[in-house]
Amino acid sequence: MPKTRAPRDLADARFVRALDDTAEELVVGEAVALDVQPAGIVLRLAAALLDAVCVLALYVMLMIGLSRVWPSGIDDAWAAALDIGVLVGVLVLVPAAVETVTRGKSVGRYATGTRVVRLDGGAIGLRHAFARALVGLFELWMTVGSVALLVALFGSRPRRLGDLLAGTFVQHERATKHRDPQVLMPAELVTWASVADVSALPQRLENRLGAFFRGAADLRPEVRESTARTLAEAVAEYAHPVPAVHPEAFLAGVVVLRRERDLRALRSRVAMLDDAAVRASAPPPGFPR
Repeated sequence: MPKTRAPRDLADARFVRALDDTAEELVVGEAVALDVQPAGIVLRLAAALLDAVCVLALYVMLMIGLSRVWPSGIDDAWAAALDIGVLVGVLVLVPAAVETVTRGKSVGRYATGTRVVRLDGGAIGLRHAFARALVGLFELWMTVGSVALLVALFGSRPRRLGDLLAGTFVQHERATKHRDPQVLMPAELVTWASVADVSALPQRLENRLGAFFRGAADLRPEVRESTARTLAEAVAEYAHPVPAVHPEAFLAGVVVLRRERDLRALRSRVAMLDDAAVRASAPPPGFPR
């Protein structure tokens, strides 16, 4: 369960309950923010080391088993081809098959609580797993992980070259989930809320209000005050009447009113759809039973 974070001042306690927001948002191409947290470099290194130990152990066991099956006088060319085939199978085919079957998991990721997912948060397929394993043959094994570490360090998120080419990233599944703060109606605006009209507020400005309250607890007091005042001046053009209260309290009241309006609209739509479903399933008038 997310831990509740105590408000920094008395103004927070009046109308905002700030919750833990340590998770990092991932914004996909459709401008939708996903509630996920990419795994850090330390977790990825730990998972990679465990997977490397498993791969090396599998390779040694396969070579020992093949040495007992194949005759001792095998030609050197056939022996080299066999070694290359076993290496490709263990380093590329086996990891790709494991990630495909387990939907992004491996032995190391099971231990560290991570998973490989697509950029939109969905499960990876064979194409993604094979691309990651094939590129990993170079950046993980041939360069002892140096290329992967450099790419992860200089990127905005710890994604190695295989992730960049396959369109994937590693998600930390055991991380604390992000929850938005719950904005409450200030007590001094209860009477104002019964007569206020904020229906003309543009959606883009409403989105800015949501972003402000999500990050308000992390802002310095002077920056928070200045931002609240600027937003209150912009919102005042679409709210009638404008109460003479603290700018942040005014913004909280507008957010609560818009939320209640949206909830009423959704309930009305649900009731309309339920009524339409009942009418559609009912027999026509005069139809024999």
